[in-house]
Amino acid sequence: MARYIGAKCRMCRREGVKLFLKGEKCISAKCTIDKRPMAPGVHGKKRTKLSEYGLQLREKQKAKRFYGMLERQFRNYFEKAEKQSGIVGENFLKLLETRLDNVLYRAGFASSRTESRQIVRHNHVLVNGKKVNIPSYIVKAGDVVSIREEFTSMPRMKELADITASRIIPAWLESNKDKFNVKVLNIPARDQIDVPVQETLIVELYSK
Repeated sequence: MARYIGAKCRMCRREGVKLFLKGEKCISAKCTIDKRPMAPGVHGKKRTKLSEYGLQLREKQKAKRFYGMLERQFRNYFEKAEKQSGIVGENFLKLLETRLDNVLYRAGFASSRTESRQIVRHNHVLVNGKKVNIPSYIVKAGDVVSIREEFTSMPRMKELADITASRIIPAWLESNKDKFNVKVLNIPARDQIDVPVQETLIVELYSK
């Protein structure tokens, strides 16, 4: 599977916001965007006024990088959202939020979405008691996602408990860190999805 292997902090600097791609580094004093808040490159300090297309493109890139996807997969989610009833932009974000890797991250069982994908691919995750090793698996209301017992005893899980202790769990999830499971109470409404993204700009871009 294709994946981005370049510098992750560079992406945060380019979008001008923390995308929380480096786990514990993002919440420490070592965070690169706190030290160098300008865009990367020799022209990073220059302020340029973006066109309408430029604003739409930057918003798309920000969302894509926030959830850790490449273009084809990201576009596929948008096309699925278009086929659903309701507001396209909200449907789009709901699909992204209910990915299995994102649910694990939101529940505090991984320091980043990259780590949560690794946990899923290594067969450490169960959904309703059945093994699921596909990070893009879409969870449903009522699903219970749990970490396999063999993995919960590893030192990394104890480290994660300290790293994510202050993380706010979304209202649409019920996380039980003692039992290493999380229940999906409902599919999130737009006001329950805390992402620094204006989805209407992405809809406008893809609708051209």
